[in-house]
Amino acid sequence: MDVFSPLVQVFEQSLFTFYSVVVVLSLAVGSFLNVVIYRLPKMMELAWQQDYQQYFNQNADQTKTRFNLALPRSHCPKCQHPLSAMDNIPLFSWLLLKAKCRYCKAPISARYPSIEAFTALLSLLVAMHFGVTEQTLIYVVVTWCLIALSFIDIDKMLLPDQITQPLLWFALLLSVTGWTVSPTDALIGAAAGYLSLWSVFWLFKLVTGKEGMGYGDFKLLAIFGALLGWQLLPLIILLSSVVGAVLGSLMLLLQGKGKATPIPFGPYIAAAGWIAMLWGKDITAWYLSTMGL
Repeated sequence: MDVFSPLVQVFEQSLFTFYSVVVVLSLAVGSFLNVVIYRLPKMMELAWQQDYQQYFNQNADQTKTRFNLALPRSHCPKCQHPLSAMDNIPLFSWLLLKAKCRYCKAPISARYPSIEAFTALLSLLVAMHFGVTEQTLIYVVVTWCLIALSFIDIDKMLLPDQITQPLLWFALLLSVTGWTVSPTDALIGAAAGYLSLWSVFWLFKLVTGKEGMGYGDFKLLAIFGALLGWQLLPLIILLSSVVGAVLGSLMLLLQGKGKATPIPFGPYIAAAGWIAMLWGKDITAWYLSTMGL
């Protein structure tokens, strides 16, 4: 007997319970994503510095505090006081503390609860769309990764391999389970997704001498190709390009920056891919019927 069958039966009999579990779990994951978004780029920078020092036979500073996703403990950036469990309840601690540190009363950025709430909202939409199925589990996990990637890219113009590469292999391996697309569509989708942006990158560089995007963008589109198949790649590219052009131009205008200012493209690919995960087939079918095809 499947060990998860009793739980699945409970969820199928009470969708409210199912949605509640998804929301609560996603709020907790959203809190962890805040840690990943802030710490992972710093961990990468420290690793690069250590590699540099070792390569050039320089003595690294061994007195520095360990820095990873677990250490040091969460603390107030202003007074450095460690946060208790009551200070780390996703979303609710921020509300109960009235957006201020319990110890020094320094303001707490609204970004933290916003990411937690955003994670819960998107996960709930996935659960409501796919119901109590394997697809919900898969796409909720993908959604969490996309949120982390998007905000890291916004902050650092970087899509870390530590997330993109495992996610790509995850998508490819899923194709053999029958829960997503066929292995053939997944393999072609991954290759087509990567090579399409790779080709644009090199064409742009040959013409202008500049780099128009990063390799992380290629990998992110490859992930969607492996997860959804090559058939939805044109939709993802079109949506990300249109949304990127409109929102990117608006953002530069509001910030008073010039057109040459680099903007992260990863969040637009992530948003377009997420939309395609849920409604890609419906959008494609609507377009074909509208065009009489």
